[in-house]
Amino acid sequence: MRQAGMTAMSNETRLREDICRFGRSLFERGLTPGSSGNISVKMDDGGWLVTPTNASLGFLDPATLSRLDSRGRLVSGEAPTKEVPLHTALYDTRGSARAIVHLHSTHSVALSMLPEIDPRAALPPMTAYYLMKCGATALVPYYRPGDPAVADAIKGLAGKYSSVLLANHGPVVAGDTLEAAVFATEELEETAKLYLLLRGMNPRYLSPEQVTDLVKVFGVTLPEHGHEH
Repeated sequence: MRQAGMTAMSNETRLREDICRFGRSLFERGLTPGSSGNISVKMDDGGWLVTPTNASLGFLDPATLSRLDSRGRLVSGEAPTKEVPLHTALYDTRGSARAIVHLHSTHSVALSMLPEIDPRAALPPMTAYYLMKCGATALVPYYRPGDPAVADAIKGLAGKYSSVLLANHGPVVAGDTLEAAVFATEELEETAKLYLLLRGMNPRYLSPEQVTDLVKVFGVTLPEHGHEH
């Protein structure tokens, strides 16, 4: 019993350090400016660690991260980000999610503001790695930051998407590990950048046959209509 408790503490210490390490990397590369963005990781006891409100991802302290119980109540640390309802909705509807990254990354935000974007597939099948890491990306309407209504919009997606764009706000990406969520968020940002660079130039996207091959070989999961463009 004591060994199990020590292991749990060790795992939590490692996750706290990982959140700060990845947060600093994202901040230093300009992927989320100022005090924008937030990160959460689900714990084995059903609670989770999340970055505090008004905290810069570049200057996080492992000791002051917000620790929430399984009901979302603060157990220790500083007050959590106001985006807790957003994270909760994604965890509740996507059972495989163990970590969530929300950024205000420039190209993803720009993409979310374009009039032609399909809410069911914000990006076309541009690269293999976009599909492999992000699947398809949903776009949900604008809500003010922290608005509980955004949780209803996320729940309306019924867990079909691991990557979501909040209109005029930024990406929210879930993964089965923190590393996977961070890497997928970066892939989404780079694909949004490609889309903006190639917009209006009639680029070649992956064909339906190529998408089907990726689904078969790599087990890519796409929602209905997720790769129709």
